[in-house]
This record gives sequence, structure tokens and C-alpha cells, in this order.
Amino acid sequence: MMGKEQKLTVGLAVTGSFCTFGKIREAARQLAGEGMRVIPIYSFHVQNMDTRFGSAEEFRTDMEEITGEKGIFTIQQAEPIGPSGYLDALVIAPCTGNTLAKLCSGITDTPVLMAAKAHLRNEKPLVLSISTNDALGMNFKNIGMLMNMKHVYFVPFGQDNYRSKKNSMIAHTELISDTIQEALQGRQLQPVLMGPL
Repeated sequence: MMGKEQKLTVGLAVTGSFCTFGKIREAARQLAGEGMRVIPIYSFHVQNMDTRFGSAEEFRTDMEEITGEKGIFTIQQAEPIGPSGYLDALVIAPCTGNTLAKLCSGITDTPVLMAAKAHLRNEKPLVLSISTNDALGMNFKNIGMLMNMKHVYFVPFGQDNYRSKKNSMIAHTELISDTIQEALQGRQLQPVLMGPL
């Protein structure tokens, strides 16, 4: 674990579960408030899609104000994370089902996925904060595979609406910081499966 005088550098990689962006802003504030250097990394969808939850530009502006960092926008910008090794941990939050599936298949077609691949080569923690409607469906096997991969950790998660979206699960984003701290010690924060949100 790093000494108190050293600031942790954490990548916060954001993918397109737009309904969770309010929680992601709060998570970024929490990490920055704890003295971490937080570097946003954006998928292409996050950079360009305006939704009913807000505009892409507004979200990026908010994240820059919260973190004081412009962020990473391209695959080329993400690739040096590997050889430079400057991240202590990388968090994908929210981590969509699409991203889970691509991680399992070794696909690196977005800045977020390139960041994950580059970071894992350094054998440092990759923390996944899932948000997917098919966690207990098509992506169930991918979650299982990732849980068994070295250096991959999950923010504890549970069903967010088991009555109308039985396969949907979402992470308890307020536990991102705790998950990072445990992951830096090589431990998965427990319990990883929690009750409904």
C-alpha cells in the first residue's frame, strides 16, 4: 500500500450505461476528495452520445471540473498506460455488458478496452463496477470468467429491479473506493453479491 504522502493515481474509465452517470460523478468526487488523482477515460459512445440523461459535452465538462484532468479520448492515448505503468488502479465504471463481453474476448476497440488491456499487463488492479441488463442472462458467464481472472476485482453488486428486469444488476458505486483499497492488497471486497439496491 502506498504511503500517505503519495497520491494514488486511478483511471476512471466510463462506458455507456448513461442512467448511472449521476452516480459516476459522485464516485469521481469521492475519489478526488480522498486525495486520489483521477484520470477519466471515455468510450467513444460516452464522448459522442447525447441522451435523456444529459449531453456528452456536459458530462465531460463535469468530469474535468471534478478531477482537474482532461482525460483520455483515443486508443492511441490509452496505449501508453501499459509501458508507462502510471496507474495504480483502473476502474471501469459503469462497466456495461458489452464491455464485459469484449474484455473476456480480448477485444480492444475503444479507449476503455485499450486502457484495460494496457493496465493489466502491469499486473495491477482492474476494478469493474458493472451496470448491465443482462448480468444474469447472456453476460452471466462473462462475469464468472472475469471473477476468475488475476488482477480483476468487482465492486459489490446486486439486482437493481428484480421485478421488471430480472437479469439486471448494478454495482454499489459508493463502494468503489473501498474496492480499490482492498484490490491494492490483492483482495476482493466482500460480500461481492449484495441485496437489491
